[in-house]
Amino acid sequence: MNSILFRNAALFDPARPELVPGVSVLVEGGRIREVSDRPITSASADVVDLKGRTLMPGLIDCHVHVLASAYNLGAVAKLANVLATLRAVPILEGMLMRGFTTVRDAGGADANLVQAVETGLVRGPRIFPSGRALSQTGGHGDSRPRSDTIDTCACGQKVGAIARVVDGVDACRLAVREEIQKGATQIKIMASGGVASPNDPIHYLGYSLDEIRAIVEEASNSDTYVMAHAYTGRAVKRAVECGVRTIEHGNLVDAPAAQAMAERGAIAVPTLITYEALASEGAQLGLPAESVAKIETARRGGLNSLEVFRAAGVPMAFGTDLLGESHRLQSEEFRIRAEVLGAHETLRSATLVAAQVLRREGQLGVVAAGAVADLIVVDGDPLKDISRLLGQGDHLVAIVKDGQFVKRAL
Repeated sequence: MNSILFRNAALFDPARPELVPGVSVLVEGGRIREVSDRPITSASADVVDLKGRTLMPGLIDCHVHVLASAYNLGAVAKLANVLATLRAVPILEGMLMRGFTTVRDAGGADANLVQAVETGLVRGPRIFPSGRALSQTGGHGDSRPRSDTIDTCACGQKVGAIARVVDGVDACRLAVREEIQKGATQIKIMASGGVASPNDPIHYLGYSLDEIRAIVEEASNSDTYVMAHAYTGRAVKRAVECGVRTIEHGNLVDAPAAQAMAERGAIAVPTLITYEALASEGAQLGLPAESVAKIETARRGGLNSLEVFRAAGVPMAFGTDLLGESHRLQSEEFRIRAEVLGAHETLRSATLVAAQVLRREGQLGVVAAGAVADLIVVDGDPLKDISRLLGQGDHLVAIVKDGQFVKRAL
């Protein structure tokens, strides 16, 4: 049984505003066996003296698209299956080497990619897949151009498609059942217009109330939940009133919508870094002109949304939603959020709150006895200097996933 004993760690506990010095952590068989402020002994463990470095849970990103290998999602959806899959491999490894040991894919990844990671065929984080996101005709997941006729949508038929077009209550019920049958751990819907799609202004609403309720019911029947892409207060409020559990983005949320979320126990997953990336390099890297024109509206509201969510008491989980070449900017979300929320709350969003989104409290996002042994060692104190988590894992001297080192530069 693989065993690691970390000594002299400065432990990040999401419940505390400061690091806890002098902690020992024993890992056995992929789990954390013991955490103590007193010395732990083990006859067989690989002993690692951290010399006061920060030990913290593996990071969790609750909104990624591991198959989004280019800004033009319509083009990605047309790739040959083998190309779409192989282009996801470096994206996954990059996430892991930035310290993200778990991700929730918000459209595209399926059980096959999960299996590839779990069996060691591909190096990457643990994936909670949504399968293909559900979009109405003309919604955020419909990449067809305007034409004098509407061609039958081929979306959802190839590996690179992150969404499928589904209309009507009965068809929505079937789509949920199909995605769950294929391994989705939660269901994603497009409840408003979006940026990276051609024909749906951001303020448009996605799906009728009956359709959303049917999707939520079918997800609940399979003991899971619905996450909704939604920007405006109107879109957010109607989604949570229909039973949606997590709101993705929410850049233009207002106080009444945030209050509705708080009353129903919904969780927000802001994704601010993607709008910085889209604004700075989207046009040069293939983002269609129709999408470029939408960026500024979403970008302007981003930082304000953090204030609105916090004022209402809505928990916020960490998310990024990056596309194509901008995946390298994943950790920059820490910098943006810390400007408004501070380092401690920002780190909680990528550990404790993210684990709540995944319904893995006590298993992920914490360093505690019985938890999965996903750990990162940071050279420095990220509570005092959030930049220690930025870049490509430059200041991470060790990464452990399921009790195994994937990086060891101590």
